[in-house]
Amino acid sequence: MAITKEQKSEIIKKYGKDPKDTGTPEVQIALLTARINDLTPHFEKFSKDHHSRVGLLKMVGKRRRLLDYLQEKNIDRYRKIIVDLQIRK
Repeated sequence: MAITKEQKSEIIKKYGKDPKDTGTPEVQIALLTARINDLTPHFEKFSKDHHSRVGLLKMVGKRRRLLDYLQEKNIDRYRKIIVDLQIRK
Protein backbone atom coordinates (compact mmCIF):
# COMPACT_ATOMS: atom_id res chain seq x y z
CA MET A 1 0.00 0.00 0.00
CA ALA A 2 2.72 2.46 0.89
CA ILE A 3 5.36 3.69 -1.50
CA THR A 4 8.55 1.63 -1.32
CA LYS A 5 12.01 3.12 -0.80
CA GLU A 6 12.92 2.30 -4.39
CA GLN A 7 9.86 4.05 -5.81
CA LYS A 8 10.53 7.09 -3.64
CA SER A 9 14.19 7.29 -4.67
CA GLU A 10 13.21 6.97 -8.35
CA ILE A 11 10.77 9.88 -8.01
CA ILE A 12 13.39 11.98 -6.22
CA LYS A 13 15.98 11.13 -8.87
CA LYS A 14 13.58 12.02 -11.70
CA TYR A 15 12.21 15.33 -10.36
CA GLY A 16 14.97 16.49 -8.00
CA LYS A 17 18.16 18.33 -8.76
CA ASP A 18 20.25 15.67 -7.00
CA PRO A 19 19.48 12.33 -5.26
CA LYS A 20 19.04 14.00 -1.86
CA ASP A 21 16.83 16.86 -3.07
CA THR A 22 13.44 16.36 -1.45
CA GLY A 23 12.56 20.00 -0.83
CA THR A 24 11.75 21.30 -4.28
CA PRO A 25 8.04 21.64 -5.03
CA GLU A 26 8.28 19.28 -8.00
CA VAL A 27 9.57 16.43 -5.84
CA GLN A 28 6.98 17.05 -3.13
CA ILE A 29 4.17 17.19 -5.71
CA ALA A 30 5.37 13.99 -7.38
CA LEU A 31 5.61 12.14 -4.05
CA LEU A 32 2.15 13.29 -3.00
CA THR A 33 0.74 12.26 -6.37
CA ALA A 34 2.26 8.80 -6.01
CA ARG A 35 0.75 8.40 -2.53
CA ILE A 36 -2.65 9.68 -3.72
CA ASN A 37 -2.65 7.30 -6.68
CA ASP A 38 -1.64 4.47 -4.36
CA LEU A 39 -4.53 5.16 -1.95
CA THR A 40 -7.27 5.58 -4.57
CA PRO A 41 -7.90 1.83 -5.18
CA HIS A 42 -8.20 1.34 -1.42
CA PHE A 43 -11.36 3.46 -1.38
CA GLU A 44 -12.96 1.45 -4.16
CA LYS A 45 -12.73 -1.60 -1.91
CA PHE A 46 -13.37 0.11 1.45
CA SER A 47 -15.86 2.88 0.75
CA LYS A 48 -16.63 3.53 4.44
CA ASP A 49 -13.03 4.14 5.53
CA HIS A 50 -13.59 7.78 6.45
CA HIS A 51 -10.49 8.08 8.61
CA SER A 52 -8.17 7.35 5.68
CA ARG A 53 -10.28 9.55 3.41
CA VAL A 54 -9.53 12.54 5.65
CA GLY A 55 -5.80 11.87 5.21
CA LEU A 56 -6.27 11.59 1.46
CA LEU A 57 -8.09 14.92 1.33
CA LYS A 58 -5.28 16.54 3.33
CA MET A 59 -2.73 15.21 0.83
CA VAL A 60 -4.80 16.51 -2.09
CA GLY A 61 -5.04 19.94 -0.42
CA LYS A 62 -1.30 20.06 0.24
CA ARG A 63 -0.58 19.12 -3.38
CA ARG A 64 -2.99 21.83 -4.55
CA ARG A 65 -1.20 24.45 -2.41
CA LEU A 66 2.21 23.35 -3.72
CA LEU A 67 0.93 23.54 -7.30
CA ASP A 68 -0.46 27.04 -6.66
CA TYR A 69 2.90 28.11 -5.19
CA LEU A 70 4.80 26.71 -8.17
CA GLN A 71 2.41 28.36 -10.62
CA GLU A 72 2.98 31.70 -8.90
CA LYS A 73 6.77 31.37 -8.81
CA ASN A 74 7.61 29.66 -12.11
CA ILE A 75 4.89 28.94 -14.66
CA ASP A 76 7.16 26.85 -16.92
CA ARG A 77 8.05 24.40 -14.14
CA TYR A 78 4.36 24.27 -13.18
CA ARG A 79 3.27 23.39 -16.73
CA LYS A 80 6.00 20.74 -17.01
CA ILE A 81 5.01 18.98 -13.78
CA ILE A 82 1.32 19.07 -14.74
CA VAL A 83 2.09 17.35 -18.04
CA ASP A 84 4.54 14.84 -16.53
CA LEU A 85 2.18 13.74 -13.75
CA GLN A 86 -0.99 14.08 -15.85
CA ILE A 87 -2.67 16.34 -13.32
CA ARG A 88 -5.44 18.55 -14.63
CA LYS A 89 -6.52 21.83 -13.17
